[in-house]
Amino acid sequence: MISDALGGAMLLIRGFTLVFSRRRLFLLGALPPLITSVIFLALLITGISNLDRIIPDYAEWIRVLIGVGAIGGSILIMVLVFTALTLVIGGPAYEKISELVEAELGDAPGEVHESLVRSVPRSVGQSLALLGISLVGAVVFALLGLVPVLGQTVIPVLSTVFGAWMLGIELLGTPFQRRGRVSIGERRQAMRRHRAHTLGFTVPTFLLLAIPFVSVLVFPAAAAGGTLLARDLLRSRS
Repeated sequence: MISDALGGAMLLIRGFTLVFSRRRLFLLGALPPLITSVIFLALLITGISNLDRIIPDYAEWIRVLIGVGAIGGSILIMVLVFTALTLVIGGPAYEKISELVEAELGDAPGEVHESLVRSVPRSVGQSLALLGISLVGAVVFALLGLVPVLGQTVIPVLSTVFGAWMLGIELLGTPFQRRGRVSIGERRQAMRRHRAHTLGFTVPTFLLLAIPFVSVLVFPAAAAGGTLLARDLLRSRS
């Protein structure tokens, strides 16, 4: 299990190597997360600066707990929404990065043709479904974060794992669809069969994406790493 997790973590490093060696493609992939980082950092600062107005004037320790839970839930949601929005804004760039990985490693899948009438509603529906699940998860973890001790120890770990898992589903979308595997269920099944390998990649990626502006450097590598992960998961199945 440990070797599988380490192998997953290496996918992000390999992703960095692939995209950093192609400066123009990296810059193209870094622009969308730069735009979303500015927007989301402003929202986060606004939320933190207005905690006194949002949270009633309870005892100080209660206010601290509520504040920690609110910030934790906000970060979880912001990373996941950030990922979805960046993938939409930078779709062509990340498609190109994914194609680069496939070409670099060989054995690339054939083109799967799907009409816009079918692909667009499906993609929008899947994004909304993932966002809805993420929102529910963020609220649950924010509430659990109010529990003394548990909320400051176990819950942040579980929240990170949940966020990393949802991030993996997002990043696997393009390479899975290229192989004609268009449902979220197919991605989840492949991830469940190799949990340690999947989380080895997605947990450090999620944590890095949670750092404002570091995400600008990480996201192109994450897109490449997602394609590498997809190849691993589907190769293991075949």
